[in-house]
Amino acid sequence: MSAAADTTGAVALRDIVGQGHALGVLRSAIASGRVHHAWIFSGPRGVGKFTTAMAFASALLDPTTAPNLMGEHEPDPESETQRLIAGDAHPDLHVIRKELAIYSDEKQVRDGKQTNIAVDVVRTRLLDIAKLSAVRKTGSLIGKAFLVDEAELLKRVSQDALLKTLEEPPPGTVIILVTSAEEGLAPTIRSRCQRVAFTPLDDEQMRRWVIQRSGLTLSAEEIGWLIDTSEGSPGALIEAVGCDLHSWAQRLEPMLARADRGEFDPDLAPTIKDLVEGWAGGYVKANPNASKRAANDTAAVKALGLIADRARRSLREAAAAGRDTGRAINAIEAVERTRRRIGANVQLALAFEGLAAELVR
Repeated sequence: MSAAADTTGAVALRDIVGQGHALGVLRSAIASGRVHHAWIFSGPRGVGKFTTAMAFASALLDPTTAPNLMGEHEPDPESETQRLIAGDAHPDLHVIRKELAIYSDEKQVRDGKQTNIAVDVVRTRLLDIAKLSAVRKTGSLIGKAFLVDEAELLKRVSQDALLKTLEEPPPGTVIILVTSAEEGLAPTIRSRCQRVAFTPLDDEQMRRWVIQRSGLTLSAEEIGWLIDTSEGSPGALIEAVGCDLHSWAQRLEPMLARADRGEFDPDLAPTIKDLVEGWAGGYVKANPNASKRAANDTAAVKALGLIADRARRSLREAAAAGRDTGRAINAIEAVERTRRRIGANVQLALAFEGLAAELVR
């Protein structure tokens, strides 16, 4: 496994929270002993697609994988294969991400902003290696596994390069395309892959994930708030913790409450802008090859999502109590208009000023 892959280490299918349908499909494939060579794991961001892909690949690459007492195929957690995967050292498990561009032999690729998965990365990290024999020959179900994270970021030229390998797969090779935007993959790619759909977790599953799997130490109030705003996505919850979204909400709440009363607060737009640019600046500082514009857009989506979630909760509460829902609906629509403005490259300051004004109408 590439040292630059930054994977989650060894994980078992039994550790996946939720996703019963997806797990059933994958367990059936393992039990049959006949595993399709190409897969698309598709669904919302952060619901466990990549973690499940790792667990699936771990089971396929491990010769100890066999039925447990419940009849479910799982590898021995103490096996050599699992030890290698846990240490990001398995030579036949390859994770392809846009960040691998910094290791390219081509200077232009190394210096470019990581907004897509470069064709050089696909060629050197997947296609060239797929032609080779597996390093470890253990008698496992497959010899090599390739996990392409954020596969929707594959440019068309990269997808075209991948297509031949999907059409004529090397024996014992499995390729898993993990994506939250399957429509970004060409029909010729999709038609050659077996699709596995992933869905958001329900509140009970989210709470179980926080307690059992996340490793987070949070107050009951913060856990409840995070679950309410994460829309069934453990990944979104982790991101919310990482940018301290709960504190964003606490900082913005008095200003948004004034907007609910029809009172314009001149501090609202500058505060949103400061939160967004502060997070984006820290992210780019920690990731020098990241795009500042992309980081700003990501943070803006977080802030707007926060305001939209609050408005949706207000809408539900107002509807349940028989109160006027106009203010909440206006807020939801204002957020959507602001998203479109930012997507059309309107400056953040102007976009947020427009939002602040529209919230009080």
